[in-house]
Amino acid sequence: MPSAKSKPPAARKPWYKLLYLQVLVAIVLGVLLGWLSPQIATNEWVKALGDGFVKLIKMVIAPIIFCTVVSGIAHIQDARKVGRVGVKALLYFEVVSSFALLIGLVVGNVVQIGHGLGATGDAAAVSKYVKQAEAQHSVDFVLNIIPDSVVGAFAKGDILQVLLFAILFGFALMTLGERGHRLRDVIDDASHAVFGVIAIVMKAAPVGAFGAMAFTIGKFGPAALGNLIGLIAVFYITAALFVVLVLGLIAKIVGFNIFKFLKYIKDELLIVLGTSSSESALPQLMEKLERLGCSKSVVGLVVPTGYSFNLDGTNIYMTLATLFIAQALGVDLTWTEQLTILLVAMLTSKGASGVSGAGFITLAATLSVVNPALVPGMAIVFSVDKFMSEVRALTNITGNGVATVFVSWWENELDHDKLAAALNQTIDPSDIETAVTTG
Repeated sequence: MPSAKSKPPAARKPWYKLLYLQVLVAIVLGVLLGWLSPQIATNEWVKALGDGFVKLIKMVIAPIIFCTVVSGIAHIQDARKVGRVGVKALLYFEVVSSFALLIGLVVGNVVQIGHGLGATGDAAAVSKYVKQAEAQHSVDFVLNIIPDSVVGAFAKGDILQVLLFAILFGFALMTLGERGHRLRDVIDDASHAVFGVIAIVMKAAPVGAFGAMAFTIGKFGPAALGNLIGLIAVFYITAALFVVLVLGLIAKIVGFNIFKFLKYIKDELLIVLGTSSSESALPQLMEKLERLGCSKSVVGLVVPTGYSFNLDGTNIYMTLATLFIAQALGVDLTWTEQLTILLVAMLTSKGASGVSGAGFITLAATLSVVNPALVPGMAIVFSVDKFMSEVRALTNITGNGVATVFVSWWENELDHDKLAAALNQTIDPSDIETAVTTG
């Protein structure tokens, strides 16, 4: 295979073919439609555009995770490395998640945006979330990782169940030695084919982003922000501070610039912004991280695991929203109760991963433990939760991307030349066909 230096520079794509610009234009058009014509924007067919795109992405998440994890493990000669990478990833997740919780707690105490609101909570409006939160138990969460059947895990698209089977299958393939090479090559080829499917599906990303954003604005309207605009602004700023300060420091330790990294994954960020779902960009993020110089085995283990265990945006939201509700209801939380928020949120953020409305469900679980009197106050933030869910998803996917690069660096399996080339854009990061042919 010819070296990168011997290749002529790729012609730059016309601006109208750049995915991130297409998605950005679609989001703006969606906002305008939702604002100017909410009756059209809330039509079920408009909503179906966003829902359909997310379903298309979910369709291929399970096979991509399976192929990536199995291939990554099967190529490893030392089985101990898999366990070592897993331990390092979980350690990283817990440390960084703690920083996210602390930042939310500090900002919530300093700004105190909820004071003076004089609100009262409507328990009926959030009762279904409270019931779901009560159903989330640690034992159930652990047992749910084990699928009733392998086919069922793929049918439901449960990431942790697919991940467990993929790890076991990868180890089994590793132990086969030479006999397993043929099957490993088949799985490698299958992963390229699935990424080819992603390349096709991603062409519909602007349509999906348009439908999702139009429906959101049409249903909730700009007026839905109302007197809660302060909470939304504080949450946005806090999430941005976390990305720039905490993730930026981690990036500096590894040797790259966080802003260049954000530019590199701009397509994925805009897709998440349009669909409010981090799942919608998960497969493409994994492919891009490999091209960034991260080890294939690390990408296959860290990204799917981080989807359930590294929810930085959700952690910030939980501490900030808990304090906001307490301030709005006039409930003074002691430092002991605030410390309890940190400990409880660290657990509840794991238990509701992959559940629809996970951020709101984890908030219900946290409030019920910290102080049950706060639970009815969830209705105060219910109307604007949708607007905050987008930033939660953006922060989560950025955090998982940085985590993967960090663990690859920690394992001494980060190709710094590829990292520099990709972030400095000496290659076109949006050219997905390159990834399919060279991956």
